Amino acid sequence: MMSAPTRREIDHRTIKLIVGVVAISLAGLTSWFASTAITSISASYYEGGWSQSIFIGFLFAIAAFLLAYNGVSRTDMVLSKVAAVAGLGVALFPCKCETHDELVPHVHGMSAAVMFLILAYFCYGFFRRAGAKGHPQANARATLYALCGMAILLSIVVLALDHFTGGAFRARVPRLTFYGEATGLVAFGISWLTASRVLPVLTRQDERFSPFSETNPD
Repeated sequence: MMSAPTRREIDHRTIKLIVGVVAISLAGLTSWFASTAITSISASYYEGGWSQSIFIGFLFAIAAFLLAYNGVSRTDMVLSKVAAVAGLGVALFPCKCETHDELVPHVHGMSAAVMFLILAYFCYGFFRRAGAKGHPQANARATLYALCGMAILLSIVVLALDHFTGGAFRARVPRLTFYGEATGLVAFGISWLTASRVLPVLTRQDERFSPFSETNPD
């Protein structure tokens, strides 16, 4: 008979691992199961079937884990809850996509912007903590966090500029919104997967984490 686990609940590293995997896979899976070349991840809401289920289900999962995550400060704790609510806003209030109108104007876009801005902030927090450690693997993580944060911010800027110019960029790149959302989500996922400490190249042996081990480092 297997012995009872010493930890009764999952910890912050398991949360980061799950959120990272979910975020990285969201764009690819919604696009794969869509019946058309969706112009945004949010457009999968109107696809029905697996694409719609993955979009809503994955966002609910991300929101749930963000709600459970407290970070290392009161600011982290509050912002993770705000990001969780924003994630639910993205899932529950469909976008204005193609011929579909928004049920409640601007809620979807504002929720997405708030969520991505907070996720960029978390990249900054990961960057600072990794940089303070000083060893080579931590420095590599800090560089990766910085790149992920910049990728999220760049995707926000590009999509905002496209919105305020009346779709000038989308006229040249029809799937621009999808690519921008995918870039932000994958960058978010990579940063959280890295922060989970499961990746061997980016972690020293003494700091590596496994969700199945009873003797993980703090």
